[in-house]
Amino acid sequence: MDWLDLLQWPAFAVTVAAGWLVASDSARRRLIGFGLFLVSNALWIAWGWHDAAWALVALQGFLVVTNVRGIADNRDDEDDRTE
Repeated sequence: MDWLDLLQWPAFAVTVAAGWLVASDSARRRLIGFGLFLVSNALWIAWGWHDAAWALVALQGFLVVTNVRGIADNRDDEDDRTE
């Protein structure tokens, strides 16, 4: 088994953690979540490229844009900078 085949499991774990964090009421935790989503996008793109899963690679490329937007929108959110 190629080590890149195993990359899907860390990608899965990071994606789940990111989803948990972006649902937080804390702007700081949401920013961390969106950052983790960007990490997961990179992991999924690497795995998808390796397995020639081109639809997954394209999806992750588009999700990068939405995650960058999430970061930008949450940077403006001053509701709980103290947490």
